[in-house]
Amino acid sequence: MMGHTPGLPTDPGRVAFVGAGPGDLGLLTVRAVNYLQCADALVVDPGVPLEESIIARWCPQDIDVIEVDGRRPLVEIAANYPGGLVVRLMLGDPAVFSGLSDEALACAEAGVPFEVVPGVSLVTAVPSYAGVPLTSSDSTGVYVLSARQRGTDLRHLVDPWLTVVVLGNVEDVRATFGELLAAGRDPLTPVAVTAQGTSVRQRTTTIELGGYAHGLKGLESPVLAVVGSPVALRERLSWFETKPLFGWRVLVPRTQAQAGTMTERLEMYGAEPTVVPTLSVEPPRNPQQLERAVRGLVLGRYEWVGFTSANAVRALREQFEALGLDVRSVAGVKVAAVGGATAEALRAWGIIPDLLPESEQSARGLLEAWPAHDEDDPINRVFLPRADIATETLVAGLLELGWEVDDVTAYRTVRAAPPAPWIRDAIKGGAFDAVLFTSSSTVRNLVGIAGKPHPTTIIGCIGPATARTAEELGLRVDVLAAEASATVLVDGLAEHAAARARAVAETGTGVVRPSQRRAGNRRKERS
Repeated sequence: MMGHTPGLPTDPGRVAFVGAGPGDLGLLTVRAVNYLQCADALVVDPGVPLEESIIARWCPQDIDVIEVDGRRPLVEIAANYPGGLVVRLMLGDPAVFSGLSDEALACAEAGVPFEVVPGVSLVTAVPSYAGVPLTSSDSTGVYVLSARQRGTDLRHLVDPWLTVVVLGNVEDVRATFGELLAAGRDPLTPVAVTAQGTSVRQRTTTIELGGYAHGLKGLESPVLAVVGSPVALRERLSWFETKPLFGWRVLVPRTQAQAGTMTERLEMYGAEPTVVPTLSVEPPRNPQQLERAVRGLVLGRYEWVGFTSANAVRALREQFEALGLDVRSVAGVKVAAVGGATAEALRAWGIIPDLLPESEQSARGLLEAWPAHDEDDPINRVFLPRADIATETLVAGLLELGWEVDDVTAYRTVRAAPPAPWIRDAIKGGAFDAVLFTSSSTVRNLVGIAGKPHPTTIIGCIGPATARTAEELGLRVDVLAAEASATVLVDGLAEHAAARARAVAETGTGVVRPSQRRAGNRRKERS
């Protein structure tokens, strides 16, 4: 039984030392996420780069975030959360260069219960993301070295079969290279130095050990270096920094709730997405109209219900839940969806649409696929839950086909407030490599609240109607999705970027992102 430490509650908080991984949030373990979701306090080192992203994605909204710098012991913090959970977040794996031993010993001596959740270590993850295996047929041993340990005898690290991993800031790593050379390591030994490893801002430089004095320019501390023969494999094994959108800054003009699929897809291709809401979705001013239509739907008033956006699906689903109804109430009614994103929202609700456009995924395309009313059918009504600013194309066309239409405002769209000044400057100044538009309203609203994207910026549109709006506003459309789907739009941007990379590689001028090109070049293309 642990003894009681004077000055502490009899039931101090439980401490979990949690490895945050190397930087890529996708490398957090399932157990780490579980602990983050139920933590009462999150204890971090000053300047931990993952803190804000981790809090936003997994932590409770009311979590206490506490920075430690050695002046406030972890034991004291745990005492303020009796019966609670204090997560001590550590970069990489807690057991490797993190100070775990000292902090865990302090907990043990004070009788504070603790446990350790291992994380993916920088030592293995960063080289893997750089395309550098730590071992190979020519290198069968690995030695990990902190560059802060200066003046150490390194003669045991000179054998060519040994891979040496060095962690630290640029200057300390450079000094360690000099010590390796002085100890007798071959100056022709290949070296890979990586900054901001596993993030979309990762940058890897390869040099020979003998050229260390001038070979690390431009890299930001801290860095991780691999010294050894496996570095020679990077040219063939580099998979992360060669992704088609690697390092691209892509603007996604959608609400945070709608952007999840796109941002995940962009990150999969190596891009750095920035979400900027251009509109907010609000309830209709007259909710009784929507409620009456839903009751009519349940009572069999309609032959069809047509959805022209995922927001319409969401609004109707919320109305169903407010009335205590579920998806079974739609049984027997035919359902139409304007495109892929809307169909995905319906399937998530448990509804498989009966009708989708065969060509253009828009209101016009949906109308082309819609059957005329059969005069022998006693039910001749269509329910269209839509936005307050929806066009009349679909309604007019359905009336011509013999249908009666209840065009009901299911939600209102309100233009969002302008984004932060730095985002507006980035949009107009060409700092974004691409902008992906998913509707005509997002084009109009983005231009309205932030201005036109710079001429160097790649413009992608989800369908012909959105592309026409972009062109009407003076934007050149570079990418048009093969179908009206957010993921297909991102795929199209990745294909476009890959084609650009191949074309530039053939000229031998080097692959550059659109934001790195001179503005004058694109202005000439548009003239």
